[in-house]
Amino acid sequence: MRLETLLPLGKVDPGLRAPETPLDLHAVADTARFLEEIGYGGIAVEETKDDPFVVLALAATATQRLRTTTAVTIAFPRSPTVMALQAWTQQKLSGGRFTLGLGTQVRGHIRRRYGVEWHPPAPWMREYVQAVRAVWDTWQHGTPLAFHGEHYDLDLMVPLFDAGPIEHPAIPVHLAAVNPFMCAVAGEVADGIRPHPVCTPSYIAEVMLPSVRRGAARSGRSLEDFRVCMKPLVASARTDEELARKIEDARARIAFYASTPGYRAAFDHVGLSDLAAAAKELSKAQRWDELPGMIDDETLHRFVVIGRHDEIGRRLLERYASVVTDVEFSIAVRDDDDRSTLADLAAVVQGADDRAARAAVVGKGSAGV
Repeated sequence: MRLETLLPLGKVDPGLRAPETPLDLHAVADTARFLEEIGYGGIAVEETKDDPFVVLALAATATQRLRTTTAVTIAFPRSPTVMALQAWTQQKLSGGRFTLGLGTQVRGHIRRRYGVEWHPPAPWMREYVQAVRAVWDTWQHGTPLAFHGEHYDLDLMVPLFDAGPIEHPAIPVHLAAVNPFMCAVAGEVADGIRPHPVCTPSYIAEVMLPSVRRGAARSGRSLEDFRVCMKPLVASARTDEELARKIEDARARIAFYASTPGYRAAFDHVGLSDLAAAAKELSKAQRWDELPGMIDDETLHRFVVIGRHDEIGRRLLERYASVVTDVEFSIAVRDDDDRSTLADLAAVVQGADDRAARAAVVGKGSAGV
């Protein structure tokens, strides 16, 4: 299993709130070198408060082996050609260590934050990835650019704007996904999925991966190298006292996601449709302070991996090793003890066998809940 992390170290909330310590761009290179030294597999950067391509460029120039991933960058506000060039440049800079992770965002953000018209996201994303790959093919092989779809018509690539071939042209593309439609698109045109944190192992195994396989069957693609990259909901701390505070934060995160219609399928799958409906009504009424109280201990443990720093690596594996090939987690590093703990965590997770997850992807394994 590969272990990767968001920045800053210890960030566990995927964009819902500001981290306790904001990302220091001037520290990215040193942090990346440290992660490589202790055996981490990669760095993943989301598109929330900083440009992920800039952050990953800083990490790539400071390391030799660490993988760099956008997790995720939003596809639709950028033309496929713009995205293709950003990814091509990252791949050149990193020497073949870059993965392009793409997300769709919801209708309101696409229209009101990005100023782009909205379309059904799954077919749009399929065409988007195909268009990006068409541009890459033109640059790498000199193939005339001739991509024509419902959303994009691309047929012009003059020498001035032809980025030309690179040493590692096979850039993996991963898609953020929750619903079966996007999972099928990932199986059809991408190299991995990034399930949302509320996707339980049973939801991944019983809903997402079968959809991935259906998509792959449509295009005749192999899933032998397909990745499932999970950012779990985690509550972890040095001590039990600190952990209690993290657990209350986790209740708030679950409740917020339960109130969001885009994640409803994951809650329906585990019999929490009523919870999701009630949370949605509270959010519509702006009664945010009441949301965490809706999450009882059973629901908390269903979605959140909980443990002190010295045990969280083992618990992550117990929860996800049967369905996940890459897991995203780190702890904040405040002193040498934390450095040692994080090194031990990296050794535990990356020393785990991923054969069960690989078998689950291709439909030959089984997974727990």
